[in-house]
Amino acid sequence: MQPEFIILFVLGLAPAAIVLIVLRYRYRQTQARYNAVMHLADKGVAPPVQLLIEPRAEFCERRRALVLISVGLGIIAMFTAMPMPYDNGRGIRELWGIGLLPLITGFGYLASWWLNRRDDKHG
Repeated sequence: MQPEFIILFVLGLAPAAIVLIVLRYRYRQTQARYNAVMHLADKGVAPPVQLLIEPRAEFCERRRALVLISVGLGIIAMFTAMPMPYDNGRGIRELWGIGLLPLITGFGYLASWWLNRRDDKHG
């Protein structure tokens, strides 16, 4: 098995593993909250309203934008730093354009945050 294939395989699995870890964490957090509500109900105590309402993350486009911009720049830097050439003379460093997708998406979120902030001040 060629090392380039292994590297690309691991890079492909990393985002999927991160998503699965986050989903598992949220699932366990929800289960713990529902178990607490059931425990209080078994004791005959009225559960607080905060336990019954799903917690919502603060919607912050600025944070999301900065994360995506950082991820895009990181992907670009990673691919440009990889000097592994293939037999045909091309190399992995030519894949740097993949980082443009999160980078440009991050700039879009940043522009949306900036425009919404301006509308709140003037409206």
